[in-house]
Amino acid sequence: MIRVLVVDDQRLVRAGVGLLLQTAGGFEVVGEAGDGHEAVRLAERLRPDVILMDLRMPRTDGIEATRRILDRQPSARVLVLTTFADDVNIYGAIGVGAIGYLVKDGAPEELVDAVRRAARGETLLAPPVLARVLRRALAAHDRERGPDRSWAALRSLSAREREVLALVGAGLSNAEIGVRLHLGVTTVKTHVSAVMEKLELRNRVQAAVLAHRLGLVDDEFNPVPEAGAP
Repeated sequence: MIRVLVVDDQRLVRAGVGLLLQTAGGFEVVGEAGDGHEAVRLAERLRPDVILMDLRMPRTDGIEATRRILDRQPSARVLVLTTFADDVNIYGAIGVGAIGYLVKDGAPEELVDAVRRAARGETLLAPPVLARVLRRALAAHDRERGPDRSWAALRSLSAREREVLALVGAGLSNAEIGVRLHLGVTTVKTHVSAVMEKLELRNRVQAAVLAHRLGLVDDEFNPVPEAGAP
């Protein structure tokens, strides 16, 4: 059972999300909070596996609540679920340590899958959010001066690890990568860990940025595993 705390200032949204998770099976909604202040209190008392966090709420907003929760519980997994996908909110939430960022107009099954992935510790971003993050990261890289050592680092990867990097860049989960490459999830995790270590990356967002920068993923988030170094 994945224990979930649902935080949103709209009672109807909390009820809907709770019903969705309970219907999907494998989840227990252990608490609900209508603002960030209450979320901090309940997170400390209930210690849920995943905290679904809205952003714009009375008293204490979701970004500040996330910061306070992670200050007290660094291993907590806060998954943002909001209507707003603007740069201020995205970078505010990611900056304080949210493990993922979803928008409320996504499909119900995407939310269910996202909570499961968050419980496993996977960093995830909704496609429009990932696109914004990548655009900013790539623009920042383009402004930098000096040699790009990324290609040299990429040569340290095996052919399979390079395939995995491309699929991470396309936004696929470990399970989805396993299906695509006909590998077990444990094997995929091993490859992802190897990629992160060899390329000195901290998380999947950094891996996605690098995959896009090196042309392993196209603008439509499709992997291009045969892309070659210039």
